[in-house]
Amino acid sequence: MSMLDSAKRWARGIKRDTVALWLAARDPRVPWYAKAAAGAVAAYALSPIDLIPDFIPVIGYLDDLLIVPLGIMLAVKLVPADLMQEFRDAATRRDRPVGKAGLVFMIAVWILAALALLWLFWPKSA
Repeated sequence: MSMLDSAKRWARGIKRDTVALWLAARDPRVPWYAKAAAGAVAAYALSPIDLIPDFIPVIGYLDDLLIVPLGIMLAVKLVPADLMQEFRDAATRRDRPVGKAGLVFMIAVWILAALALLWLFWPKSA
């Protein structure tokens, strides 16, 4: 198997696990801490807006290549294994949902960052 085939299989697994975590975050059988992690990771991964925009050289793709996969690995470990397998099976039969919550979260992060920068650099009267 070529390296390209391995990369494609890995990417499909990431997409499937993202949808599976989205399902896990909504299931009452999943513990609250696993739901929180699964929901946060799925919302971020499904969001059309990144924390670090992709147009920034090198670090723009850092979240796509490191943060999302590490978050998925952590959240998958928190969900009980039998339930995770059930969610993975269901995820292969579903379309990828749209991450509206992730979009709202990322917009809020950017607004807060802009406000913090304004506060930090706004001239203060003496």
